[in-house]
Amino acid sequence: MASVTFAVDEELKADLEHFSWVNWSEVVRLEIAEDLERSVALEKFLKIISKSKFTEKDAELLSEKVKAAMHRKLQEEGLI
Repeated sequence: MASVTFAVDEELKADLEHFSWVNWSEVVRLEIAEDLERSVALEKFLKIISKSKFTEKDAELLSEKVKAAMHRKLQEEGLI
């Protein structure tokens, strides 16, 4: 497994040493893996939406339809 070294200021180092029982390498490794996963997902999402023809006006119309349908449903159920 490869190693990566990070520089931290003295205050942060002291805070980390205060919680010496925490495996900070594992914490950072998991966070980096999660951030990488989110970045990959974001790239895929941006690629998909860059090809979309769905406009802001389309979103507003859809939103109004959903709100109206929900309002009718709640009225039918006697909740409003």
